[in-house]
Amino acid sequence: MKVHHLNCGTMHPPGARLVCHVLLVETANGLVLVDSGYGLDDIADPKRRVGPARRFVRPVFDPEETAARQVERLGFRRDDVRHIVLTHFDADHIGGLSDFPHAEVHLTADEARGAVHSPTWRERIRYSSAQWAHGPKLVEHRPDGEKWRGFAAAEELDTISPGIVLIALPGHTRGHAAVAVDTGTRWILHAGDAFYHHGTLDGRSRVPASLRGMETVVGFDLKKVRDNHARLAELYRQADPDLTIVSAHDPVLFEKARAGA
Repeated sequence: MKVHHLNCGTMHPPGARLVCHVLLVETANGLVLVDSGYGLDDIADPKRRVGPARRFVRPVFDPEETAARQVERLGFRRDDVRHIVLTHFDADHIGGLSDFPHAEVHLTADEARGAVHSPTWRERIRYSSAQWAHGPKLVEHRPDGEKWRGFAAAEELDTISPGIVLIALPGHTRGHAAVAVDTGTRWILHAGDAFYHHGTLDGRSRVPASLRGMETVVGFDLKKVRDNHARLAELYRQADPDLTIVSAHDPVLFEKARAGA
């Protein structure tokens, strides 16, 4: 499967620059997005759809960065996007859903419960229901039947396409997930917000204090966040030649992946 690496939302929290790393996957069954970044409706009404968090992360809100515009620049139609697989339901990951209203939206059942069906008071504050007011078709998954490279719970989404795997990775949110995509020559593991900065993996680069603080403030389960850091760092140190690990927000890993490194 051919994979395009898209930045669908540059952000500038204090002391850092972040991207919204979205995968666009060409499959025999149409296009698949992994996350959707910010969308055109977010840019039109950021106060209602993104909320106060925009004051801290300071998104650029450039319409040319949206997945909708980038899909079109690649020569596709928006309707060619048949499926969107989400790592989680935070605003900078689902804002683009309304630009693809006919796509099926895949997520873990735990994330759907925490964001849509029965959120706690903290989750009600965290998520922006305006971003799914258009009524997307949610397809809920319970990845618990198999392991994937040491992760305990995974589910191959073969109803979408063989080689796309949803991996339960709770911690950042109640039902956070990673998504693995088989390109034919290597796997890309999109770890979502399981980590923000490449220093979490390599143990050498300094993680900005603002990002460490943000992980702590928004983390649903901090023990699981730390456990995910340890497992991903271990996987990174193994340096498997057929595996590339990226996060949703690290610009260094985004540029390496886009360059094919």
